[in-house]
Amino acid sequence: MLGACSDSTSTEDEEKQDESSEEKESQEKEEEENKEPEQPFKALEPSEDAVSLNESLSEEEQQQMPEAQAQGGDPERSIPVGETLAPGVEDPSNGPLKDHRLVAFYGTPESENMGILGTMEPEEYMKKLKEQTQAYSDADPDRPAVPTIELITTMAQSEPGPDGNYVRKTSDENIEEYVELAEKHDALVMLDIQLGTDSVMNQVKSIEKWLKHPNVHLAIDTEFHVDEGETPGEDLGQVDGAEVQEAVEYVSQLTEENNLPDKFVFVHQFTDAALTNKEAIEPTDNVQVALNYDGWGNADAKHSLYSRYVRDEPNQYGGFKIFYDKDEPVMEPEDVLKLDPNPSIINYQ
Repeated sequence: MLGACSDSTSTEDEEKQDESSEEKESQEKEEEENKEPEQPFKALEPSEDAVSLNESLSEEEQQQMPEAQAQGGDPERSIPVGETLAPGVEDPSNGPLKDHRLVAFYGTPESENMGILGTMEPEEYMKKLKEQTQAYSDADPDRPAVPTIELITTMAQSEPGPDGNYVRKTSDENIEEYVELAEKHDALVMLDIQLGTDSVMNQVKSIEKWLKHPNVHLAIDTEFHVDEGETPGEDLGQVDGAEVQEAVEYVSQLTEENNLPDKFVFVHQFTDAALTNKEAIEPTDNVQVALNYDGWGNADAKHSLYSRYVRDEPNQYGGFKIFYDKDEPVMEPEDVLKLDPNPSIINYQ
């Protein structure tokens, strides 16, 4: 009888242990499914002798914008030096821009005339990109920088082309090569769309399979979006902010449905006319938005226009483009980081 009781007790204990183990496994599986996906990049660590902006900039530089940027406006900064998030704006996401700065080289392997990317072999390109990125990690060690590829995936054309929409698509092979290059180097990718007469959403959907990669994000070149009867490059294009917002929400849904790390949408603008109805553009809980001043030329004028399009019309984050062969002079990282707000993305062409 004692033996029988002992066997019964043992069986009950084993059943309880099995139930407990199953509950634990179920709980662990649920936690894993609800776990925030990790971002797939690694920022470049600052050099040992790098010092923070609070130490490298004078008290006056920390309190005021660059002189040219302040012309005609309040010389005081809207947010402290080093900050990138627009004043009064929140970022509930865990996107790349929250604690990092991105440094991007723009272009396509299918043209040497559209940016740095087309002038170098992939590994040489990545080496140069990392060198420029490192300069920003060293200039502001509190916000380490991430190397980022800005790859033009639909190129505006002066002829209608086979689809009649004045754009030519970069080959899947080229896109795959640079997505894999970024993965190899723990970097990020922005797929840039130049729209021609096509719609924003048509172009976004054409690269959807790439946007499902954890390290791939979206950039929109507004000035190449023209009406029927107009030609990109000859006629200045325009995008309505409502169209950009449709893309933001689409990327947001894509991110949620595929359990992807939070993403961002990067929007180019170099004139008032190129991007209208900006107030319609809003970030989501899992997609950040950065508005990029995309003009070239005199540094003082670029300061002023960045202030106009980013500081005075704030969205969430700002971007600033530098042209190696057109800017006068080519600004150093230390000068870029005096802008208000600090750009979260600096892209080079």
